[in-house]
Amino acid sequence: MTRFVLVAGAWLGAWAWDEVAAELRTAGQDVHPLTLSGLAEKQGGPAGQQTHVQDIVDEVERLDLRDVVLVGHSYSGIPVGQAAERIGDRLTRVVFVDAGVPVDGESFLAGWPSDQVRRSMDENDGFWPPLSADGYAGQGLTDEQITRIVDGSTPHPGASLTEPAIVAGRLGEFPATYIKCLLDGDEPSGAAAQLLKGERWELVTMDTGHWPMFSQPRELARILHESVART
Repeated sequence: MTRFVLVAGAWLGAWAWDEVAAELRTAGQDVHPLTLSGLAEKQGGPAGQQTHVQDIVDEVERLDLRDVVLVGHSYSGIPVGQAAERIGDRLTRVVFVDAGVPVDGESFLAGWPSDQVRRSMDENDGFWPPLSADGYAGQGLTDEQITRIVDGSTPHPGASLTEPAIVAGRLGEFPATYIKCLLDGDEPSGAAAQLLKGERWELVTMDTGHWPMFSQPRELARILHESVART
């Protein structure tokens, strides 16, 4: 049995994976959605990027998981990619869902026009405030889905966005799937685009927006389930 550890992006917690997790369990998979420090039911405290990496490693080791598929959405691709290097032979595959990919010495905000984000964090005690409903327009979401995301979101610890990643450059050696959500751009860029040129990475596209766990949870679960067969 494959063990999926699911980590959602900025502002979100384990709850964001409810529908995907249910589909995977129906397909016979073992699923562990994870809330990172400072978010959702763990909100309120400061947390850096390395805290989030350790959250993921600790969950795998605490549960003594083997045959692990680490899944990172959006921001969480950055700590998931680092954790993948640290769990050794427990890892079966890493999946990036429209996600950032860590580059040694670079932060999540590297390459962004990040002044507005940094200013927003300065004005909110070091936290990145969640998007309003308008920020989810054009992403294939229903009004009900947008309301669910907005109501469940919590401010994101800013240090996790500005701290540099620490990677040894081994991500290209791991079996990996990159899921590109086409309403959020036609193709991967940056580190993801480079890694997809390697033999061990595959690209899968979804005709939806940046939050497929809400807009197309059944399709996302199918892709995750089928990715294991190609490992």
